[in-house]
Amino acid sequence: MTSASFLVQGYEVVIGFETHAQLATRSKIFSRAATAFGAAPNTQACAVDLALPGTLPVMNRAAVECAIRFGLAVGAHVAPRSVFARKNYFYPDLPKGYQISQYEIPVVQGGAIQFYLGDELRTVRLVRAHLEEDAGKSLHEDFHGMSGIDLNRAGTPLLEIVTEPDIRSSAEAVAYAKELHKIVTWIGICDGNMQEGSFRCDANVSVRKPGQPLGTRREIKNLNSFKFMQQAIDYEVRWQIEQLEDGHAIEQATVLFDPDTGETRAMRTKEDAADYRYFPDPDLPPLVIPADWVARVQSEMPELPRAMAERLVREHGLPDYDATTLTQSPAMAAYFEATVRAGAAPKAASNWIMGEVSRRLNAAEIGIEACPVAPVLLGALLQRVSDGTVSNNAAKQVFDALWAEPVGVQDGSAALARVDAVIAAKGLRQMNDTGALEAIIAQVIAANEKNVAEYRAGKDRAFNALVGQVMKATQGKANPQQVNELLKRALG
Repeated sequence: MTSASFLVQGYEVVIGFETHAQLATRSKIFSRAATAFGAAPNTQACAVDLALPGTLPVMNRAAVECAIRFGLAVGAHVAPRSVFARKNYFYPDLPKGYQISQYEIPVVQGGAIQFYLGDELRTVRLVRAHLEEDAGKSLHEDFHGMSGIDLNRAGTPLLEIVTEPDIRSSAEAVAYAKELHKIVTWIGICDGNMQEGSFRCDANVSVRKPGQPLGTRREIKNLNSFKFMQQAIDYEVRWQIEQLEDGHAIEQATVLFDPDTGETRAMRTKEDAADYRYFPDPDLPPLVIPADWVARVQSEMPELPRAMAERLVREHGLPDYDATTLTQSPAMAAYFEATVRAGAAPKAASNWIMGEVSRRLNAAEIGIEACPVAPVLLGALLQRVSDGTVSNNAAKQVFDALWAEPVGVQDGSAALARVDAVIAAKGLRQMNDTGALEAIIAQVIAANEKNVAEYRAGKDRAFNALVGQVMKATQGKANPQQVNELLKRALG
């Protein structure tokens, strides 16, 4: 996978990822306590989560089904039998003194994530994805020299997704993380809210000279935004290279990224598996997943984003970039397909959704599922652009009116009637009368002898100036394509 384009100051960057996706279950992985975000501290922690004497964990079936869905989505092997283990370490927000995780036999084994980096299709192999419980949270800000412990998160179900060290740049790392984020939200196993901690990434970063053994890695913990992820990795790579160039060895460590300074800082010496003293959890039997359970989940899986993007290219002739963008979320893909069903040309629908629609959604800070302009209305509007009723620029004014005054429209004929009413009310109908346009063009030619002479002398800019004069004379209502054709013929 190495290429010169991925070398930084002569060093190859090697990155592996560990991502914790909080599973979209209503209760915790081993107890009935709720998982809703934002509850008052320690109000969603039961006796099992607090590890009180005599309590026993009971596996959450919905969490297992989430793991099965993920395994199927990435082409992995879903283990028919996997084992839970105790991961032993001591921290104030870990009441048991250990975390229930999986070690030797995880529930999901192998698989891969494919995504585009620019125009290149990249593949990152997965080692595993295993089920585990989250720890609590230590709060330091409001206690004046002390720390508070909130155990609401303790026992929250997580799927930890681990890659091979296949990533070779910060840009590729972000592209991988975005694709993984899209997959887990698309299949409904995680809400993907990075600010609330539902999707947390740890990047294991090392550098080496090409052809040399893997370097010593440092793990950047809890990256919760794609922007900070790229900044943190870029800084860490530069720091490691500087250390090696100065003759210093890299020590394996866990580091945190400080967005305010743009730097990483060591938090603790990085532990290896032996430090956690894993052993099978005696309170939990092996997790057995029958083949018919996997088959049922497979039958309920949605069309996956990469498969849908390939279908959009195949069925609608869209470029790969358009298809990948339109499949960022199920809602955006559904909006596009509904717009095309409403009569819009696929490429025109794609351009509008990626352009004008997305611009307005971003400005309003809402998702496409809340778009005030229904896809049937956008489809009707794009039909009127296609048949020459309005220009593309005038269509934007129509779209603004549809956005400002949402109307519930269900069928195509009602949508066309609504669009036509706005066009008429605003006087935006394009001028397509050939005879009238020819008369205006004749007047413009007569009044602009200098531009006419320059055009005939080979200056294209002069032609554009004449087109502008015609559009001005028609108050922008002329069809630009028709103006170009008639003007060239008149200048003949």
